[in-house]
Parts: sequence; C-alpha cells; structure tokens
Amino acid sequence: MTVISSTAPINIVVAAIIDREERVLLALRHKHLHQGGLWEFPGGKIEAGESEQAALVRELDEELGIIPCRYRRLISVPFDYADRTVVLHVWRVDEYQGEASGREEQPIEWQPIAKLREIEFPAANRPIVSALELPPHYLITGEPADNSERFLLYLQGALDQGIRLVQLRAKRLDQKAYLELANAALEKTRSIGAKLLLNATPEMVEAVGADGVHLDSQRLLSLQSRPLDNDYYVAASCHSAEQLAHAAAIDVDFAVLSPVQKTVSHPDVKPIGWQRFAAMVNDQPMPVYALGGMSGEMVSEAYRCGAQGVAAISAFWAAN
Repeated sequence: MTVISSTAPINIVVAAIIDREERVLLALRHKHLHQGGLWEFPGGKIEAGESEQAALVRELDEELGIIPCRYRRLISVPFDYADRTVVLHVWRVDEYQGEASGREEQPIEWQPIAKLREIEFPAANRPIVSALELPPHYLITGEPADNSERFLLYLQGALDQGIRLVQLRAKRLDQKAYLELANAALEKTRSIGAKLLLNATPEMVEAVGADGVHLDSQRLLSLQSRPLDNDYYVAASCHSAEQLAHAAAIDVDFAVLSPVQKTVSHPDVKPIGWQRFAAMVNDQPMPVYALGGMSGEMVSEAYRCGAQGVAAISAFWAAN
C-alpha cells in the first residue's frame, strides 16, 4: 500500500475481492499509516498517468500476489477526512489467479459479507459495505388496493423468483391498514433473509421492526439529518442532481434515481437516459439504483453506467 502524505485529493483504487463462499478479503492497515489499525479493502494510490484497471492489477500483485481476471466497477466514494480528501474507485473482483497472501506483512482474512457491518473500517469504507450487501434488483411493490391476500401472494412470488430487497409502497392505505400489511410482509421477507423497507415514516419503521425506511423525494427534502441510526437502512427517491446531493448530505445508505427510460405510468415525463444517469451518479458517495422502464435483464447496462442495479415495479411484481 502506498503511503499517502499529500493533503490534495488522492485517487485510490480499491478491490472488493469475493470468493465462492461470498466472503470478502480484508487487510489490516499497519498502525503507522493513516487510519492505521483498521481493517480495509485492499488497494492503493493510482499513480500519475495510470488507469484504474492498471492500478488495480498492480496493487493486487504487490499487496497480495494475485492477478484479477473478472472484475467490474462497483462504486466511487469521495470522502473528506480532517487532513485529506480521498476518492475511492472501488472494483468488485469475482475471479483471480494465484493464492492471496499479505506480501507487505499485513494480516489478511476472509469475512462473510453479512458480517461486514460488525467490522471497524475507515469511515470512507462504509458505502462499500452497503454496495456489497445490496442485491442487483430492488422491488417496489404494486398497490395492494383492498386485497391484502393477493398482494402477499404476489410478494411471495417475487421472493420465490430471487428478490431480496423490497420497498413496501402502499400510498392508498391508511396508517392502520399499512401497519397490518407491513407486519405480514415482514414475516415473509424475514423467513428467507430478504430485507423490507417501508415507504412510510421512520416511526412506523421502528414500530414494525422493518429493515429500513425509503424516503420519497418530498420526505427526503424535509429532512436535515439521517432519520434512523445505522442499524436500519435509509434509502431515498431522487429525480435530480440536487436531490442526490441532499440524499448524500443526510447520509442515506442508497438512492433510487428516475426515470431513466420512458414509463407507462408517467408517459409525459422526460427520461434521464443512461448517459445522463451515468454522469449524475458518478462519484456519488452511496449506491444508486436505476428506476424507470427497467427490467431484470438491464442489470449489466446499469453496472456499466455506475448503478448498483435496477429498481422496478411491474418487471418484478406482475411477472409472477
């Protein structure tokens, strides 16, 4: 690992190396380094004139003695410490050659993704943990109307198809009916390890014991700080660069940006398009899902444009 001594913005390439058991390789920073004594994802400073990919290959060889074979961009994280500013360019590595070892005498260990929140990382690494935890598909439920049994059947169908992150959106229900449905939905998601976020007030999330809150854009802009502690997910719907900036300012775990493409529900709304989406999410300090005209098969395109994955209603809800 290159020692950082400048106070100017530092570009760092970071590797989230995943093995077949869905574990991540971590390295312990030497105590004399900045943020020393904390666990980190391997990587190092990008040299002048060096591409991110070249830096990734060089750093993993120098630090661990491995060569990445299959990898993709995961997230870029700008972060201001008291004495320096860094930008972490994070790549997910799913295949590599060689056997990893601490070539700079740094301790290394493999940790399950589900355990990462229990580990003490440098503050800039928190969005990386979120990006590794979050799946590529985010289901926004259809409206339940007056038939909660049918709604729960649709939810079960989506879970059976592999959905593991769900936003319960039911704007037409009163609070009592919403809480009843949320409790029933939580029972289904918890039974298979899926996460349920409520498009409701933070107080309702705590009352139900759901996994987090999803803030619509109006509720997002009404807040000046994160509404729940780090034991919960906080997500937000965004439709502009300004809303993304506000979501980052209140420290959300992830955002949804829309509409990327034309939608049947909002045919008169001009879509962002993939090119503008990519520009808007570049260097956002949190994962961002693409929403609007999405399908499950668009995940690869979403990855290429810097997204965490795709969010959808009909593509994941009506298909089962």
